[in-house]
Amino acid sequence: MSGLRLLCLGNGDAFSALYYSTCFALECDDRWLLIDCPHPIRKIIREGAHAAKVNFDASRIDAIVLTHLHGDHVSGLECLGYYFRYILGRSLVVYTHPDVANALWSGVLSGAMEWVIEKPGAMPRQRSLDDFFDLRLLREDEETPIGPFKIACRKTIHSIPTVALRCTAAKRRLGYSADTMFDPTLIDWLADAHLIVHEANSAFMHTQLDDLLTVRPAVKRKLHIVHFPDSLDPATAPLPTIRQGTIMDV
Repeated sequence: MSGLRLLCLGNGDAFSALYYSTCFALECDDRWLLIDCPHPIRKIIREGAHAAKVNFDASRIDAIVLTHLHGDHVSGLECLGYYFRYILGRSLVVYTHPDVANALWSGVLSGAMEWVIEKPGAMPRQRSLDDFFDLRLLREDEETPIGPFKIACRKTIHSIPTVALRCTAAKRRLGYSADTMFDPTLIDWLADAHLIVHEANSAFMHTQLDDLLTVRPAVKRKLHIVHFPDSLDPATAPLPTIRQGTIMDV
């Protein structure tokens, strides 16, 4: 059995001109789980895997876990849904919380994917989410098995429904804050992870970096930050950043 590894595909915030939007892939036993899905996701994956020197591309995704529906986290899902259906010939498996799932089709994807004109002069044909995706739900504080991974989720404090994640595999655990205001109770929920990936952004309903510096030392030693603004220099940041195009053991 291999260990649990994190491939960082993007670490920037929604407005970054330097980095791809924050997303990453988890690997264990040669199985791959994608966490969030910004556009252009196939290019993001190709460049990140090439930089990290790992054998991974979009066709090897076993499933996607979505934390929430802001564009910098989900804008690549339309492209990937089309790619899986028309190029790979199968549905893309997507896991998310019920409150996120409720608006996934009607609020994000239907405008571009619901109707199709299949030949000149033909009437439009209606499609549904099930034509592209195999949607499965995550329950709060209940581990969901996905291949070698077990995923638990918890609501965060954000401007739309969003979940933090704990992912366990190969006796290692990753904690991910996703987008959230600073929340000491969330820090406690993530605290038993071997690696904690936390956002650090000063925008509305996000976590201030200074607040992360106040967490207790035993937890702070495990903290790595993502979703940071371009104004933050990773070389001088007070907490370690996870570099785009790198892979690390959890």
